[in-house]
Amino acid sequence: MTKQYKNEALAAAHEAALGLAEAGIMPKKTMRVFDEMCLTPVEAISPEDIRALRLRENASQAVFARYLNVTTGLVSQWERGEKRPRGASLKLLTLVSKNGLGAVA
Repeated sequence: MTKQYKNEALAAAHEAALGLAEAGIMPKKTMRVFDEMCLTPVEAISPEDIRALRLRENASQAVFARYLNVTTGLVSQWERGEKRPRGASLKLLTLVSKNGLGAVA
């Protein structure tokens, strides 16, 4: 999956910084600052927001689960608040929230 940036200017800055880091010119600590500044942030998402997001995209739980590469049961558990998305699933939900299901298709 490609990196998702807040905007094109930050994408260019991040790519330049990444080149400097790979060349050993920029320290890893500074690169982490660039990552935090430039990449799309990942925030917690409530069960109600997950359901609203799925309905906004006109997707059943099964279809939504296929896009996110998770089980239908897990989507159901997220929507009921029994489990919370984390890691890659949370990142994908953030991208879908900002850019629609087409962003992960």
